[in-house]
Amino acid sequence: MRTPFSLRLFSAMPAPARIALALFALAAFVWVPVAHLMLPADHALHLSAYWVSLLGKILCYMVVAVAMDLIWGYAGILSLGHGMFFALGGYAFGMYLMRQIGRDGSYGADLPDFMVFLAWKELPWYWTGSDSFLWAAFLAMALPGVVAFVFGWFAFRSRIKGVYFSIITQALTYAAMLLFFRNETGFGGNNGFTDFKRIFGYSITAPETRVALFALSALLLILCLLLGRYLVTSRFGRVLAAIRDAESRVMFIGYNPLHYKLFIWTLSAVLCGIAGALYVPQVGIINPSEMSPANSIEIAVWVAVGGRGTLVGAVVGAGVVNLAKTWFTVSFPEYWPFVLGFLFIAVTLFMPQGIVGLARRLFARRAASGAAPATRVGHAPEPESEPVGGPAAVKGAGA
Repeated sequence: MRTPFSLRLFSAMPAPARIALALFALAAFVWVPVAHLMLPADHALHLSAYWVSLLGKILCYMVVAVAMDLIWGYAGILSLGHGMFFALGGYAFGMYLMRQIGRDGSYGADLPDFMVFLAWKELPWYWTGSDSFLWAAFLAMALPGVVAFVFGWFAFRSRIKGVYFSIITQALTYAAMLLFFRNETGFGGNNGFTDFKRIFGYSITAPETRVALFALSALLLILCLLLGRYLVTSRFGRVLAAIRDAESRVMFIGYNPLHYKLFIWTLSAVLCGIAGALYVPQVGIINPSEMSPANSIEIAVWVAVGGRGTLVGAVVGAGVVNLAKTWFTVSFPEYWPFVLGFLFIAVTLFMPQGIVGLARRLFARRAASGAAPATRVGHAPEPESEPVGGPAAVKGAGA
């Protein structure tokens, strides 16, 4: 019987990575459910609903960071528009959540409340099928994927890259944000989608639902890391790295960079869409501000802080920056933009390889310093070997 692909990929990982992944899975699938559902609220290890939702949101951000690292760290494509793909996935699944409200809204109508307020009489044609979970899940992946594929096809065929590509993606995101701000688009305008009631017939605020969404987010992150490692260590990943370092040389030896860049770009957008779909029910709202260019720039900061081109660095960066943001926005909200800017400048100047790169250098330095004394403390060096017969034999021959 053949070993499942996921197990073969897991066994091929280095031992420290396997241990870290196993510990993360144990914490996500065992400790969090037990701490939130079984331990009493006054217990020292109890995990409140606030922390479960916050950690679930950060897990979704980590998936987005891994998606960004795949294109920036391994393909050299800096996108400032991934916030749009994230929001498109959120809006696609948010339509399903809005339909699940039914007549429990403020107006007691079959239409979402914002449509009743705007005097709409029926759902727009593009809301067709939005009451189906399967259609919503498909749309959360297909919509960002199609937009990314079409945009990438024209951009990569025109060989647009570097800062020009980044500026165009930022402009595209800004245009999408302005479009979704308009009430006549049928996506809630400035307020977006909110006041969700249920998912699969279960209350969206129930503790069991909250834990299930958290576990799905953790599972998605694990799968993204395994998929990312498989891609970057394969022949495809080596070609992708070659395109990043010297695209003209790759073309000279017969490869077409368009296909490689378009695939990883589209895949990255799809991963962002899935993360957005899981983000919305945990946060309880999706609005056009998620498409703001500042959010897309912040995604790039996560990867830079953690260390691009490492996958795990994207996870670390997203976790560190968002935990810091959570604390600062509560304690010193006016200082957070300055802290974020200072953090990005400091990482660029003093830690160009990010937190993971710094940790690797420190471990390598410690290993080198530990190996040096071993050569001094060991046995004394053996004397050089003499010719057969020794000095006396040589003297005797001379006599």
